[in-house]
Amino acid sequence: MLPINFLVELGILSLILMATRFARAGRRLAVAVLVILSLVAFSPLGKLLLYPLESRFPQWDASRGAPDGIIVLGGSVDPDLSAAHHTAVVAHAADRMLAPAALARRYPNARIVFTGGTANLISTDAKEADYAAPILENLGIAKERLIVERDSRNTYENAIFTKQLVAPKPGERWLLVTSAYHMPRSMGIFRKAGFDVEAYPVDFRMGGREDLFIFTNMGTDGLVRTDLAMREWIGLLAYRLMGRTGELLPGPARD
Repeated sequence: MLPINFLVELGILSLILMATRFARAGRRLAVAVLVILSLVAFSPLGKLLLYPLESRFPQWDASRGAPDGIIVLGGSVDPDLSAAHHTAVVAHAADRMLAPAALARRYPNARIVFTGGTANLISTDAKEADYAAPILENLGIAKERLIVERDSRNTYENAIFTKQLVAPKPGERWLLVTSAYHMPRSMGIFRKAGFDVEAYPVDFRMGGREDLFIFTNMGTDGLVRTDLAMREWIGLLAYRLMGRTGELLPGPARD
Protein backbone atom coordinates (compact mmCIF):
# COMPACT_ATOMS: atom_id res chain seq x y z
CA MET A 1 0.00 0.00 0.00
CA LEU A 2 1.40 3.41 -0.98
CA PRO A 3 1.80 6.01 1.82
CA ILE A 4 -0.61 8.53 0.29
CA ASN A 5 -3.26 5.85 -0.16
CA PHE A 6 -2.85 4.97 3.50
CA LEU A 7 -3.41 8.60 4.52
CA VAL A 8 -6.54 8.80 2.37
CA GLU A 9 -7.87 5.65 4.01
CA LEU A 10 -7.17 7.15 7.44
CA GLY A 11 -9.14 10.23 6.36
CA ILE A 12 -12.09 8.05 5.39
CA LEU A 13 -11.82 6.23 8.73
CA SER A 14 -11.91 9.57 10.56
CA LEU A 15 -15.20 10.46 8.82
CA ILE A 16 -16.68 7.10 9.79
CA LEU A 17 -15.58 7.56 13.39
CA MET A 18 -17.19 11.02 13.51
CA ALA A 19 -20.56 9.38 12.92
CA THR A 20 -20.13 7.11 15.94
CA ARG A 21 -19.58 7.50 19.66
CA PHE A 22 -15.87 7.85 18.81
CA ALA A 23 -16.48 11.22 17.14
CA ARG A 24 -13.83 12.95 19.21
CA ALA A 25 -11.17 10.47 18.12
CA GLY A 26 -12.40 10.86 14.54
CA ARG A 27 -11.94 14.64 14.67
CA ARG A 28 -8.45 14.27 16.06
CA LEU A 29 -7.57 11.75 13.40
CA ALA A 30 -8.95 14.03 10.67
CA VAL A 31 -6.83 16.93 11.91
CA ALA A 32 -3.73 14.72 12.04
CA VAL A 33 -4.32 13.45 8.50
CA LEU A 34 -4.86 17.00 7.20
CA VAL A 35 -1.63 18.22 8.83
CA ILE A 36 0.40 15.30 7.46
CA LEU A 37 -1.07 15.67 3.94
CA SER A 38 -0.27 19.40 3.99
CA LEU A 39 3.29 18.65 5.09
CA VAL A 40 3.72 16.05 2.37
CA ALA A 41 2.17 18.23 -0.34
CA PHE A 42 3.79 21.61 0.30
CA SER A 43 7.00 20.98 2.25
CA PRO A 44 10.37 19.79 0.85
CA LEU A 45 9.80 16.35 2.43
CA GLY A 46 9.52 14.56 -0.91
CA LYS A 47 12.72 16.18 -2.16
CA LEU A 48 14.58 15.27 1.03
CA LEU A 49 13.54 11.66 0.54
CA LEU A 50 14.30 11.60 -3.20
CA TYR A 51 17.66 13.37 -3.18
CA PRO A 52 19.77 10.60 -1.58
CA LEU A 53 18.28 8.15 -4.08
CA GLU A 54 18.76 10.28 -7.20
CA SER A 55 22.25 11.45 -6.25
CA ARG A 56 23.56 8.05 -5.21
CA PHE A 57 25.03 7.23 -8.64
CA PRO A 58 26.78 9.85 -10.80
CA GLN A 59 26.23 10.33 -14.49
CA TRP A 60 27.82 7.58 -16.55
CA ASP A 61 31.41 8.28 -17.64
CA ALA A 62 31.51 7.92 -21.43
CA SER A 63 35.30 8.34 -21.47
CA ARG A 64 35.72 4.71 -20.44
CA GLY A 65 34.71 3.57 -23.92
CA ALA A 66 31.82 1.88 -25.66
CA PRO A 67 29.59 -0.58 -23.77
CA ASP A 68 28.89 -4.06 -25.09
CA GLY A 69 25.22 -3.87 -24.17
CA ILE A 70 22.48 -1.60 -22.84
CA ILE A 71 19.71 -2.87 -20.55
CA VAL A 72 16.50 -0.84 -20.31
CA LEU A 73 14.21 -1.54 -17.37
CA GLY A 74 10.48 -1.41 -17.98
CA GLY A 75 8.19 1.01 -16.20
CA SER A 76 7.44 3.56 -18.91
CA VAL A 77 4.77 1.84 -20.96
CA ASP A 78 1.42 0.91 -19.41
CA PRO A 79 0.61 -2.52 -20.92
CA ASP A 80 -3.06 -2.53 -19.91
CA LEU A 81 -3.75 0.93 -21.37
CA SER A 82 -1.75 -0.03 -24.45
CA ALA A 83 -3.84 -3.16 -24.92
CA ALA A 84 -7.07 -1.23 -24.42
CA HIS A 85 -6.15 1.38 -27.05
CA HIS A 86 -4.23 -0.97 -29.38
CA THR A 87 -1.21 1.32 -29.32
CA ALA A 88 1.73 1.91 -27.00
CA VAL A 89 0.90 4.28 -24.13
CA VAL A 90 3.95 5.82 -22.45
CA ALA A 91 2.44 6.73 -19.09
CA HIS A 92 5.56 8.09 -17.36
CA ALA A 93 9.36 7.99 -17.25
CA ALA A 94 9.67 8.58 -21.00
CA ASP A 95 13.44 9.09 -20.57
CA ARG A 96 13.76 5.34 -20.12
CA MET A 97 12.73 5.00 -23.77
CA LEU A 98 14.54 8.03 -25.19
CA ALA A 99 17.94 7.41 -23.58
CA PRO A 100 18.57 3.96 -25.08
CA ALA A 101 17.70 5.27 -28.54
CA ALA A 102 20.38 7.95 -28.20
CA LEU A 103 22.86 5.43 -26.80
CA ALA A 104 22.12 3.01 -29.63
CA ARG A 105 23.03 5.66 -32.20
CA ARG A 106 26.22 6.54 -30.32
CA TYR A 107 27.28 2.91 -29.90
CA PRO A 108 26.12 1.00 -33.01
CA ASN A 109 27.71 -2.28 -31.91
CA ALA A 110 26.04 -2.45 -28.51
CA ARG A 111 23.20 -4.90 -27.94
CA ILE A 112 19.97 -3.39 -26.64
CA VAL A 113 17.82 -5.28 -24.13
CA PHE A 114 14.37 -4.22 -22.98
CA THR A 115 13.14 -6.10 -19.92
CA GLY A 116 9.58 -5.84 -18.63
CA GLY A 117 6.41 -7.90 -18.60
CA THR A 118 3.58 -6.95 -16.26
CA ALA A 119 3.47 -6.09 -12.58
CA ASN A 120 -0.13 -7.26 -12.22
CA LEU A 121 -0.67 -9.94 -9.59
CA ILE A 122 -3.20 -11.55 -11.92
CA SER A 123 -1.46 -12.55 -15.13
CA THR A 124 -2.65 -10.88 -18.31
CA ASP A 125 -1.68 -11.17 -21.95
CA ALA A 126 -0.62 -7.51 -22.00
CA LYS A 127 3.17 -7.37 -21.70
CA GLU A 128 5.07 -4.10 -21.57
CA ALA A 129 7.91 -5.37 -23.76
CA ASP A 130 5.49 -6.11 -26.62
CA TYR A 131 4.57 -2.41 -26.81
CA ALA A 132 7.97 -0.98 -25.88
CA ALA A 133 9.83 -2.79 -28.66
CA PRO A 134 8.00 -1.01 -31.52
CA ILE A 135 8.65 2.35 -29.82
CA LEU A 136 12.38 1.65 -29.69
CA GLU A 137 12.34 0.51 -33.31
CA ASN A 138 10.54 3.71 -34.35
CA LEU A 139 13.21 5.67 -32.47
CA GLY A 140 15.82 4.16 -34.77
CA ILE A 141 16.96 0.92 -33.10
CA ALA A 142 17.16 -1.85 -35.69
CA LYS A 143 14.96 -4.84 -34.87
CA GLU A 144 17.88 -7.27 -35.14
CA ARG A 145 19.75 -5.38 -32.39
CA LEU A 146 16.86 -5.48 -29.95
CA ILE A 147 16.55 -8.29 -27.40
CA VAL A 148 13.21 -8.46 -25.59
CA GLU A 149 12.52 -10.03 -22.19
CA ARG A 150 8.74 -10.06 -21.58
CA ASP A 151 8.17 -12.34 -18.56
CA SER A 152 9.58 -10.36 -15.63
CA ARG A 153 7.17 -8.86 -13.09
CA ASN A 154 9.59 -6.85 -10.96
CA THR A 155 13.18 -5.61 -10.82
CA TYR A 156 14.45 -8.83 -9.27
CA GLU A 157 13.09 -10.83 -12.19
CA ASN A 158 14.43 -8.19 -14.61
CA ALA A 159 17.92 -9.03 -13.36
CA ILE A 160 17.52 -12.81 -13.21
CA PHE A 161 15.78 -13.23 -16.57
CA THR A 162 18.02 -10.75 -18.40
CA LYS A 163 21.17 -12.47 -17.17
CA GLN A 164 19.82 -15.82 -18.38
CA LEU A 165 18.86 -14.30 -21.73
CA VAL A 166 22.11 -12.52 -22.64
CA ALA A 167 24.64 -14.68 -20.73
CA PRO A 168 27.14 -11.84 -20.18
CA LYS A 169 30.77 -12.83 -20.67
CA PRO A 170 33.60 -11.84 -18.32
CA GLY A 171 34.97 -8.44 -19.25
CA GLU A 172 31.83 -7.27 -21.05
CA ARG A 173 30.45 -3.88 -20.06
CA TRP A 174 26.70 -3.44 -19.75
CA LEU A 175 24.81 -0.25 -19.01
CA LEU A 176 21.65 -0.25 -16.89
CA VAL A 177 19.11 2.42 -17.83
CA THR A 178 16.41 3.26 -15.31
CA SER A 179 15.03 6.19 -13.31
CA ALA A 180 17.62 7.83 -11.05
CA TYR A 181 15.55 7.28 -7.90
CA HIS A 182 15.23 3.57 -8.78
CA MET A 183 18.92 3.11 -9.58
CA PRO A 184 20.23 2.16 -6.09
CA ARG A 185 17.78 -0.73 -5.71
CA SER A 186 18.29 -1.83 -9.33
CA MET A 187 22.07 -1.85 -9.06
CA GLY A 188 21.92 -3.77 -5.78
CA ILE A 189 19.66 -6.41 -7.31
CA PHE A 190 21.79 -6.87 -10.45
CA ARG A 191 24.94 -7.15 -8.34
CA LYS A 192 23.34 -9.75 -6.07
CA ALA A 193 22.29 -11.67 -9.20
CA GLY A 194 25.92 -11.72 -10.34
CA PHE A 195 25.40 -9.39 -13.28
CA ASP A 196 27.94 -6.57 -13.21
CA VAL A 197 26.34 -3.48 -14.76
CA GLU A 198 27.13 0.23 -14.90
CA ALA A 199 24.55 2.81 -13.84
CA TYR A 200 23.04 5.11 -16.46
CA PRO A 201 20.44 7.12 -14.46
CA VAL A 202 17.66 9.00 -16.29
CA ASP A 203 14.22 10.44 -15.48
CA PHE A 204 15.36 12.84 -12.76
CA ARG A 205 12.57 14.28 -10.59
CA MET A 206 14.50 17.17 -9.01
CA GLY A 207 17.58 19.32 -9.49
CA GLY A 208 20.61 19.41 -7.25
CA ARG A 209 21.14 20.06 -3.55
CA GLU A 210 20.06 23.67 -4.00
CA ASP A 211 16.48 22.50 -4.61
CA LEU A 212 16.19 20.63 -1.32
CA PHE A 213 14.62 23.32 0.84
CA ILE A 214 12.50 25.06 -1.78
CA PHE A 215 8.83 24.82 -0.84
CA THR A 216 6.46 24.02 -3.67
CA ASN A 217 3.21 25.79 -4.58
CA MET A 218 2.01 22.70 -6.41
CA GLY A 219 0.69 20.25 -3.84
CA THR A 220 0.41 17.42 -6.34
CA ASP A 221 4.17 17.61 -7.04
CA GLY A 222 4.94 17.13 -3.38
CA LEU A 223 2.53 14.21 -3.12
CA VAL A 224 4.02 12.50 -6.17
CA ARG A 225 7.62 12.95 -5.01
CA THR A 226 6.86 11.69 -1.51
CA ASP A 227 4.95 8.70 -2.85
CA LEU A 228 7.76 7.76 -5.24
CA ALA A 229 10.43 8.14 -2.59
CA MET A 230 8.54 6.28 0.14
CA ARG A 231 7.76 3.41 -2.22
CA GLU A 232 11.43 3.17 -3.17
CA TRP A 233 12.71 3.30 0.42
CA ILE A 234 10.21 0.61 1.41
CA GLY A 235 11.36 -1.43 -1.59
CA LEU A 236 15.01 -1.05 -0.57
CA LEU A 237 14.24 -2.26 2.94
CA ALA A 238 12.10 -5.17 1.74
CA TYR A 239 14.65 -6.34 -0.83
CA ARG A 240 17.44 -6.12 1.74
CA LEU A 241 15.45 -8.20 4.23
CA MET A 242 14.71 -10.77 1.50
CA GLY A 243 18.41 -10.97 0.63
CA ARG A 244 17.92 -9.66 -2.89
CA THR A 245 20.42 -6.84 -2.34
CA GLY A 246 23.67 -6.86 -0.43
CA GLU A 247 23.16 -3.52 1.35
CA LEU A 248 20.34 -1.19 2.28
CA LEU A 249 21.40 1.65 -0.02
CA PRO A 250 23.67 0.35 -2.78
CA GLY A 251 26.13 2.86 -4.15
CA PRO A 252 28.99 3.08 -6.68
CA ALA A 253 31.44 0.22 -6.61
CA ARG A 254 34.54 0.86 -4.52
CA ASP A 255 37.80 0.73 -6.45
